[in-house]
Order: sequence, then structure tokens, then C-alpha cells
Amino acid sequence: MRILYYDCFAGISGDMNLGALLDLGVDPDKLRQGLSLLGLDEAFELRIERGVKQGISGTRVIVNPTETQQPARYLEDIETLIGNSDLTETLKNKSLAVFRVLADAEGKVHGCSAGQVHFHEVGAVDALVDIVGGVICLEELKPDALWVSEVELGGGFAECGHGRLPVPVPAVAELVRGFNVRQGGMPFEATTPTGAALLRGLEVQVRPKAAFVPEQAGYGLGTHDAEVPNVLRVWLGAAADDEAGVREAYMTETNIDDMNPEWFAYVEERLFEVGAADVYRTPIVMKKGRMASQVSVLTPDLQALQRVQDVLLAHTTTLGLRSYTIKKTVAPRRETVMATPYGLVRIKWAVRNDKVFGKPEYEDCRRIAAERGLTLHEVYREIEKFSQLTIDT
Repeated sequence: MRILYYDCFAGISGDMNLGALLDLGVDPDKLRQGLSLLGLDEAFELRIERGVKQGISGTRVIVNPTETQQPARYLEDIETLIGNSDLTETLKNKSLAVFRVLADAEGKVHGCSAGQVHFHEVGAVDALVDIVGGVICLEELKPDALWVSEVELGGGFAECGHGRLPVPVPAVAELVRGFNVRQGGMPFEATTPTGAALLRGLEVQVRPKAAFVPEQAGYGLGTHDAEVPNVLRVWLGAAADDEAGVREAYMTETNIDDMNPEWFAYVEERLFEVGAADVYRTPIVMKKGRMASQVSVLTPDLQALQRVQDVLLAHTTTLGLRSYTIKKTVAPRRETVMATPYGLVRIKWAVRNDKVFGKPEYEDCRRIAAERGLTLHEVYREIEKFSQLTIDT
């Protein structure tokens, strides 16, 4: 599994993110071509240059707006601009996801709806370039997962459209809920709203003690000077044995005895959508002999835990949740794609007691069975016969 790891020891901003991804090897021409699809070429000048920050060589990205007075933009304006562009649907959806979480955060801290948020600096062309450009670069690198370290927020005060605000500014404080953060390591705003929105909107997984095999690193240079280099380091590598061994995870549980059972399937779908690793229900008997269900949800990190709790409180009748940390023991595993008489099939491999087991991806087998009028048993048996592997069923 290919991992892109955000090492935010000095925070993260939109321009630092762009610089770091370009420093990993993204072709600047690919970035420029993608940004041209927004139809804003006349509104900004993009400068990409090499530089050094306290002995660290990296890439600096500078967006110079050519308009002296930039238009006021609301979420609807940004949705229209991106929606009407010639970007691919994937790029549109991911870019809009970042802007929407930012609008939600701004609306919450200012007491209004996301649609009423006047983005100020965030709706300006440089933020559009930072967010859409970051998504374009990630699509070029094609990592399987995005992970993030502990995030430095900085300190002091920041000047913004609402005046002089303490660091982290309220929108950043809202956006980094569930992340591992620290403050005061830099005497300025180390993590900006755009940087925090990229982490939240792209659903970067919190892995402050992640084990992975690094292959290369890129450095995006910031504009500040401090004792700690104002750079964002981004690693590209592979998961170490797909994190085999013992690791921490988080369990959330609740007991429900007063909800329409038909709703559970919908709730489970939503839980998986927001990052649940597993969801299951256990029949229980509550007070006064009431039959009920205990809903248990496993999540891999604190960020997914927060999203899962939000779904449970919003979409079930529960009024409270129990959450606790657990230890998971995971066998070494990896996934490959195998050519079979039925076409390409994903195989999940695992090692137990020094014996290697392979298991075809169920969804691939289900699709083949439906297309060819076969039973699942026939598909599994044929793949086992063809591949000569021990299939774990």
C-alpha cells in the first residue's frame, strides 16, 4: 500500500502543501494544465521556484493575483466555478469537499450556515489555486492512503478578515478536532485554515506514530523564519507489512431499544462512509426486559472516531456513547491483483503460523458470478484451482 505521509512538525498551509507535493516529483506542467481548466488563467500568476530554508532545500510556490480587487465569493460561487470547469469529476468532488468542510467550520464559529459564509481570503484566487492545485498533485502521485503526524498549530496572533485573532484561529480549531496537535512551537500561525481544511476534507488519517517504509521526501517552503524550519515535509513510501502486529484502535458502543430496525442498515452505510473499520450489532436485553441492540463501531484513528460519533448521535435515537481504546493484533497482509480465466481479481494475502493464505476479494467474485451466471462457490473453486493457492474461506 502506497502511503503519502504529512509530517507537519512546522504546520501546514496551502502553498506549503503545493510546494511539498511538487518537490516529490509532480510535473509543474501537469499542475498548470490542471489549473487552467478552472478558467482563471488571467486572474493569477503562478511562480514555482527552488529555495533553501535553514539548510533545507525545497520548493516554494507563490500565487500572485493579477486582480487588484478580488470578487467576494460564497460557497455557492465556488461550487459554480468548480462545477462549471473542465476538471474531472474526481477533481471537482475532492476540491469541493475541502471547501465544504471549510465553509462548515467557518459557519459554525460565526453562527451562520455554510452558505452564508463570506470566505474573505479563503475565497480569493490563491486559495482556489492552493486547494484545487493540491488535489491535482495528489491525483498525479496516486497514493493509496493519506496519513498525518502530530500537527503544529503555532502561536501568537493572526491578522485576518475578522481582525486580529489568537492562534489557532477559530476555524482551524474547529477543523483539527480529532487530530493530534500541539501549540507554541512556532511564534506565528503555523497551520492555516486552508491547510487544516485540506487535511480534513481529504480525510487524511491521523497516524502520529505510523510505521512505514519511506522512499522519498518532499519539502514545501513557507514564508516565515523561526528556530524550527518553516517547511512542510511530505513522505512517499509503503506501509510496513501493512501495519502487521499490535496497534491501537478505538471502539464506540451504544445500546438502542427504541429505534425502527429498518434504520440500522442506513446507519451502518453512513458509518462505513465516514471511516469505520467494522460495524456490528449484538442482541441484548435491557432493563424491564426490553430487547435491544448493542451497536459496536471500530475505528482506526481519532479523526474517524469523531466522525463515527457524529453519525451515531445524528442518525440514531441514542443519547449517549461509550468509547475506549483497544489493542488489535493484525497478521501481516498485503493485496495483489491476479490474472484469472475470469479476468483480474484482487487477492488479499495473510500470514498465519508461517503459512500464507490468499483470499479473493468478495466484490470481484460477486461481480463475476453475476455476470457469468455462476455460483460464488464455483468462482472461488475455479480461482483456487487456477492459482494453486490455499484460499482462506
